[in-house]
Amino acid sequence: MSAARARRPITLVGAAALAVTLAACAGGRGVELDPDSDKPFVLEAVSGLTEIAQLTGPAGINDTEAVGVAGTDLGSMTTVGDRTWFFFGDTFGERAPGTTGGQGGQWRSNVAAWSTDDDPSDGIFFDGWVADGIGLAAPLIEGDHDPNDGSGEVTKIPTAGFAIGDTIYVSYMSVSFWGEPGAWDANRSALVVSRDDGQTWTPVDGVEWPGDSGFVQFAAAPVTEAGEDWIYLWAIPSGRFGEVRLMRVPATEEAVEDQDSYSYFAGLDGDSPVWSDELDDAEVVVEGTVGEMSVMWSTYLERWIMTSSDAGNADIREGLTPWGPWGEPLELVPGKEYPGLYGPYLDPRYVSEDGRRIFFTLSLWDPYNVFWFSADLDRADG
Repeated sequence: MSAARARRPITLVGAAALAVTLAACAGGRGVELDPDSDKPFVLEAVSGLTEIAQLTGPAGINDTEAVGVAGTDLGSMTTVGDRTWFFFGDTFGERAPGTTGGQGGQWRSNVAAWSTDDDPSDGIFFDGWVADGIGLAAPLIEGDHDPNDGSGEVTKIPTAGFAIGDTIYVSYMSVSFWGEPGAWDANRSALVVSRDDGQTWTPVDGVEWPGDSGFVQFAAAPVTEAGEDWIYLWAIPSGRFGEVRLMRVPATEEAVEDQDSYSYFAGLDGDSPVWSDELDDAEVVVEGTVGEMSVMWSTYLERWIMTSSDAGNADIREGLTPWGPWGEPLELVPGKEYPGLYGPYLDPRYVSEDGRRIFFTLSLWDPYNVFWFSADLDRADG
């Protein structure tokens, strides 16, 4: 773990705090779409895995206990302007010594921090949090905290974020039942939005996907095709045992907030993708057991990369187009060395060596906190 920098004070994002100027390009043009699926796969191996720092909790490099974050998980990222947002799942402010997993006092279903730290080599230091009136990290949208019996809503877990200009959207899943490790049921997935630099968040009315569909947990990326900007969203069902499907929506606020504007990858007509307005037409683009995925364009590989967890290891694979073909998963983090790992999340901001080295968050069930890792991508062609 890096000791290069000590903990630093945290700024709170409250009702009267933080005037943020967000770069329009963060929610604007994305990766230029290359539909060529005849390219070779080039990701040969992953090497140099390094645990850099613990980001949250009592042993973390950030003083998260000051905002009531003693235990949390996930940490999917979205960069907007010079700020990268970290979206965490079930969060607890009080945890007895030796506590394992998601339990404790001061439970909030989700919280979010932001950082301007652009040096990922020694960990990420948070600048501020979405906070309540007394300075504790506050939920973007609180879960109902009903009993874990499938009859209501236990919690709301954020799965991905993206921006349209200075408007920030976060997808979440409404969990109805936590089952065996890696298995859970959902009521639905939906969106929340912030139009005031992350200070307040409101539900997006009329946009949601059924909990028994393949569209419960998302990964998002901006894509530009023939001069038109889109948000591509890769999706999996509840749990870590589903397959990946793909949808897209025009990169405008009006479209994102209109259910009818979403279209679903429904296969190929020759080499051209077919998009359908019907969710039931969505075809699988990645088979296998995929959980807590993250997708971004690799400038080093000139390919898409997807990280995920499979109730064992954390994996990475490359894709030739957003809809594939996608390669076989390569081990990114071995579960035998990091038992109880899940949720490897990427962000295009956090790479080095021209993209060869990637940095990512990773959750460990014990101590139920979020860590910062790096690894090197090895190309077959050097």
